[in-house]
Amino acid sequence: MAPAPALTAQPIESARLTLEPLRVEHAGELARVLDDPELHRFIGGAPAALDELNARIERQVRGHSPDGHARWLNWVVRERGTGRVVGTVQATVKAGTAAPTADLAWVIGTSHQGNGFAREAAAAMAEWLRSQGVLRLRAHIHPRHEASIKVARGIGLTPTETIVDAELRWQSAPTTP
Repeated sequence: MAPAPALTAQPIESARLTLEPLRVEHAGELARVLDDPELHRFIGGAPAALDELNARIERQVRGHSPDGHARWLNWVVRERGTGRVVGTVQATVKAGTAAPTADLAWVIGTSHQGNGFAREAAAAMAEWLRSQGVLRLRAHIHPRHEASIKVARGIGLTPTETIVDAELRWQSAPTTP
């Protein structure tokens, strides 16, 4: 298997949001946003304790899987007008047979949902990835998670017939940069 493309998360701005590359120092702000069992209804698990969140972020900020075959790009989503952290977005990028592929994910804190932040952040991340030559984007979404389905559609993903861990794969058609 080929190594992942040599990408690192860069700051990204959209109309209302700033996507900041994830740092360990974000743990305290993220803990407050992610500390809601409702966020885990479709993705499983439970809110992480601060020490668990710190450990997860320390792994994520390395930027790549231990074997080097996946590049981990993680961002904190911050509302530009208030400076508040509202969630996270991430892309796991792997070398593909025809082009690199990125598996996308987004999480917006419950109190910030319904404002279009997930779609705006995911769209900004997708646009940046495409500008970096990552031409195939995917997401795995629980079939009853209507909000994430709307985000996927909004960034140009369409459902496939592939099920992974009870989640439906959504995928874009490769595009040129």
